[in-house]
Amino acid sequence: MPSHCSGWAGDEKSTRSSLILTNNHQPSFILKLLVLLLLLPAAAFAQKPSAHTCRILFLSGPDDAPEKLHLFDGAKSREVELPRMNFSLVYQLPAGALNLCLLPAPLADPAKVPRGAPSATVAEGVTDFYLLVTSDPANTVAPVRLQVINAGADKLKAGQTLWFNLTANAVGGTLGTEKLAIQAGARATVDAPASGNRNYQVNLAFRIPGDEQLYPLCETQWLHDPRSRSVAFIINENGNRSPRVMVFPDYREPKPEKP
Repeated sequence: MPSHCSGWAGDEKSTRSSLILTNNHQPSFILKLLVLLLLLPAAAFAQKPSAHTCRILFLSGPDDAPEKLHLFDGAKSREVELPRMNFSLVYQLPAGALNLCLLPAPLADPAKVPRGAPSATVAEGVTDFYLLVTSDPANTVAPVRLQVINAGADKLKAGQTLWFNLTANAVGGTLGTEKLAIQAGARATVDAPASGNRNYQVNLAFRIPGDEQLYPLCETQWLHDPRSRSVAFIINENGNRSPRVMVFPDYREPKPEKP
């Protein structure tokens, strides 16, 4: 500890007593100071929110819908792709709660967001998510609708598949070693259907509302990649009684380890 001198002068006995008193209190003071110094960085780190990562999918986007739009995060705008058959690249978004908008042109001023623009909110704690885009021809700003799907590691792990049933039909069957039973309008998470990188058997059926009979939906083989997590959608197809199943894998290169 650095020494500090004062302008007080006293006799030798008083000075000696003062030094003894100071030295007796030094260990306690130093210990408290060290604890304080250790706690300050930890508190600062705990309060710092994490940045967001996002992948985009335009589910069943019509041919005349835009292939790119501008994603505004409340501070800045970036052009993003709207792929139909796979997830987009991973986009990095700023930390904290976000109010996202998709716009036809770049924007820098939050006060100038067009009324009725397709938007979605992202909570501060949702650090990784999918931005699901669907068609909305009635929106005159951009003909789309947005939905945020939490994709945090605690919600969807490598090897698992997150299922969304967007039809009025109940769907069930087997996925390798796992079973799927998902009601109309529901979601379900299915664990890894196989071990290792290999094909597995898929056998699914659906039930029409008011009809107890089971109708075949899908009987095939899919490839399991234990490194990837996947998102599956059961959707209606125009003119077809049978639903359609679309599965989108999400593989990400592991982050390099710090030396």
